[in-house]
Amino acid sequence: MRHKPVAKLSRSIGLPLTDKAARYFENRPYPPGPHGRGRKTMSPYKERLREKQRLRFQYHISEKQLRRAFDQADRGNGRTGHLLIEDLETRLDAVVLRAGFAKTIYQARQFVSHRHILVNGGRVDRPGYRVQPGDVVSITLRSRTMAPFRIVAENQPGGAPPPTYLDVDRGTLVAVLNRRPTRPEIPVVCDEQLVVEYYAR
Repeated sequence: MRHKPVAKLSRSIGLPLTDKAARYFENRPYPPGPHGRGRKTMSPYKERLREKQRLRFQYHISEKQLRRAFDQADRGNGRTGHLLIEDLETRLDAVVLRAGFAKTIYQARQFVSHRHILVNGGRVDRPGYRVQPGDVVSITLRSRTMAPFRIVAENQPGGAPPPTYLDVDRGTLVAVLNRRPTRPEIPVVCDEQLVVEYYAR
């Protein structure tokens, strides 16, 4: 999936997506373009569009993937916005990121696509694969010698602590989804009700 440079993208949605983008965002905390500084107000439609884009780019997914996830959440029992984010959080690339095996969602997606990730002992190369409670996510034996994974294993328990719905052993590069995550536990910056209103318009 192609998109504009992450720094510009972060400024356009008002949210830094990576640590590197955060540095640019601090210097220019306004939308890109010649009129970025002058944009003071936002229409209701644009506000909802921005929240939808915020959610989409935090998971680095296409519009089609987000729409499909929304339609499924809309058919579920419960608050649609919560169900949507809880479902996206069980994507394999999101689990790899939350476990601390990757620094960004972009890196997590690449690890999955390049077949470095196992689920219950089998290789899975689809970032959008949904991890189920009880599934074991690990790094292939051959890939554990790679620098990014060695750093994680050697510096454990460094980095941000994993969320409570994941049991993670960074020393052995193994994570288990022990239950479905709930919205308050998910570190995604988004007003999901506005996303629901965007798709319901």
